[in-house]
Amino acid sequence: MELTTFFIVCPTVFLAGFVDAIGGGGGLISLPGYMIAGVPTHMAVATNKLSSSTGTLISTIRLCMNSKIDFLLALPAIVLAYIGSTAGAMLSMMIPELYLKGALLVILPITAYFVIRKDVLTEEKGGMISRRKTMVIAWIAAVIIGLYDGLYGPGTGTFYIIVFMSMAKMTTMEAAVNTKLLNLTSNLAALLTFLLHGQVYILLGLVASVFSIAGHYIGAGLVMKNGSKIVKPIICIVLCLLFIKIILGL
Repeated sequence: MELTTFFIVCPTVFLAGFVDAIGGGGGLISLPGYMIAGVPTHMAVATNKLSSSTGTLISTIRLCMNSKIDFLLALPAIVLAYIGSTAGAMLSMMIPELYLKGALLVILPITAYFVIRKDVLTEEKGGMISRRKTMVIAWIAAVIIGLYDGLYGPGTGTFYIIVFMSMAKMTTMEAAVNTKLLNLTSNLAALLTFLLHGQVYILLGLVASVFSIAGHYIGAGLVMKNGSKIVKPIICIVLCLLFIKIILGL
């Protein structure tokens, strides 16, 4: 692997971790970063799981240590997210490179919209539902969004937050805790699947993991208002660079 790949991927993954800690959506930066560096699409998706899982693990542990977990809801959701993500990763490896890359040109901008508009989409609109409905919605979301995370990944946390708050009527803290648990689960499930099939550039992923952790650490240490003012333009710039690269075939 060329040294230039590391020079492109590592700063991009650091930036992704930084952005993810501020307002979410880091995957919209890290995955394109791998592809811009010339990593084949399947291996870009797989290796991104390795570097992103480290930052997610740290933030999940930190949040769960200071929060109350509803195990009756969370444990079945974790199992379902694992199953969904494993299936998604298997499906990803079955899709030809050309189609996988083409699908990303459609999926990434749509995901970016949801990430950028997250605050509007999760505004509390009142209303309550039964605990049983909350659990069913969470379990269904775990399978479907877990499948997406294994298949592609960017925006997974945002999709969980939107569903948990707007449909399952969870509080902000409940949604945050369950999102972290399920996001970590689906990340690790997909990573294990990709590792078993030799799809991960392990050295690149491990080096990038260090930068991901650093980005999360520095981003989490900043008390910022209107963090989206930084997140939005960064996501747009990185996606534009990716589109240019793919369209020109560079």
